[in-house]
Amino acid sequence: MASITVVTVPDGDRTPLLQPEYSGGGTEYSSTQSSEEPPPKNSNGPKQRLVSLDVFRGITVSLMILVDDAGKAFPSINHAPWFGVTLADFVMPFFLFGVGVSISLVFKKVVNRLAATKKVLFRSTKLFLLGVILQGGYFHGRDNLTYGVDVEKIRVMGVLQRIAIGYLLASVLEIWLVNNTVVNSAVAFVKRYSFQIGAGILVGVLYMVLLYGLHVPNWAFEISSLSTILPTSLGANSQTCGLRGSLEPPCNAVGLIDRILLGEKHLYQRPVYRRTKECSVNSPDYGPLPPNSPAWCLAPFDPEGILSSLMAAITCFVGLHYGHVLVHCKGHMQRIFFWLVSSLPLLILGYLLNILGVPYSKPLYTLSYMFITAGASGVLMTIIYFIVDVKCIRKPSVIFQWMGMNALVVYALAACDIFPAIVQGFYWRSQENNLVDLSERLLQSIFHSEKWGTLAFVVLEIVFWGAVAGFLHMKRIYLKL
Repeated sequence: MASITVVTVPDGDRTPLLQPEYSGGGTEYSSTQSSEEPPPKNSNGPKQRLVSLDVFRGITVSLMILVDDAGKAFPSINHAPWFGVTLADFVMPFFLFGVGVSISLVFKKVVNRLAATKKVLFRSTKLFLLGVILQGGYFHGRDNLTYGVDVEKIRVMGVLQRIAIGYLLASVLEIWLVNNTVVNSAVAFVKRYSFQIGAGILVGVLYMVLLYGLHVPNWAFEISSLSTILPTSLGANSQTCGLRGSLEPPCNAVGLIDRILLGEKHLYQRPVYRRTKECSVNSPDYGPLPPNSPAWCLAPFDPEGILSSLMAAITCFVGLHYGHVLVHCKGHMQRIFFWLVSSLPLLILGYLLNILGVPYSKPLYTLSYMFITAGASGVLMTIIYFIVDVKCIRKPSVIFQWMGMNALVVYALAACDIFPAIVQGFYWRSQENNLVDLSERLLQSIFHSEKWGTLAFVVLEIVFWGAVAGFLHMKRIYLKL
């Protein structure tokens, strides 16, 4: 069973959310990989705190809160209904990228590979189980104050589950697939991590072969009781497919594999494609189904499915590369140069693949989507690193730094609606008369706008959690798995 441990430790020795923990490591890195390599010119000591990674993680969690809670008011920042990419679609890749960077720092020196692997397996399992508890359906969130889930219908996959898979695969690569080559040139750098590069290519090829090669037969489904949007005209709950290589919602291999391995009842019951034009009169927002809606509009689909999680793991591998640059390069500007040089091809490849017919799709985690979001992750990390760790301009981003240090707390209590649901449990006469809803309605009244009032509420929510994280930081309390 997953557990959360409260640890009080000296400053700089902590393990926030999504940062692998091994031998007590925090977001610190030695400036040298081995005794043969000199320390960076800009290093002030044997170890430096990578504050930019905390800020990057804090911005990612804040962005998740923003798009989740303000996405209803501003559908344009919410997840793309199926094809395309929006602000919300960068959150998951940012998480995965940060995991990869952290892994490269934590496992830069591994004394006992078996012990390290055992610890990775144990931590991955705890993270996966925590994800099932938080996102499996037990907690119903702000709009439903009840709780509990039928285990026959519990959702298996989710955000933390996908991160657990990416963490596991990337950690295994970092522990077992690194050559002993001393990095003194670009060629030596590639040689040292050549097996990791090969493994990443193999995972990508496996994904592409299954996505485009699997035959998707006709299939039937049950309309879930969670479906609150009823169709005006809906055919039989069956779908005609019988083809290969489709990227459309009803007949793709990602959904096929999940239906076979997980079972239809254990998938997400309100998928994002319910906001497509075929399935919503309010597209790109949720809404009633238009006349003659296709049957698949009410079919389940998991946006963090098994096959798409394989491609998502490659984003972790990309993060590994950026961490390797951090470990081996000698100066700040040298690191920034190689990071930007690495990001540009990813962005170009993602753009070209989209033009050539491989559309951006977060639910499928297509190759173009992986490239464009991984490249954007690298660019954002580079910008933050330059501002925070090179120029040491940290005061404007301190709230994100605090949130990054205790991201697990913020994610579980805020992004998963645990804290708002608890607060809403205390109300006056009617469930709508609770502190959370009353605060949001008050701001909507002040701004004379439902949309802008909601946005102001979400901004205050982020500031609140920044203050909570800051309080925990001052007390040197950090929660970890």
